[in-house]
Amino acid sequence: MSVQVKIPAVGESISSGVVSVWHKKSGEQVKKGDPLFTLETDKVSTEIVAEADGVLKT
Repeated sequence: MSVQVKIPAVGESISSGVVSVWHKKSGEQVKKGDPLFTLETDKVSTEIVAEADGVLKT
């Protein structure tokens, strides 16, 4: 079963961001709560974590 990674709302005035660092590689095992990547916008930088155990496919 696939689980899509959803980007949380980081602010009302922010409409785009960039994945600056991948913390896991495609094919790696992940556990719920593991950091997947860092999302950077012009105002904030935040880590996005896995919502479920599984294997990362990018």
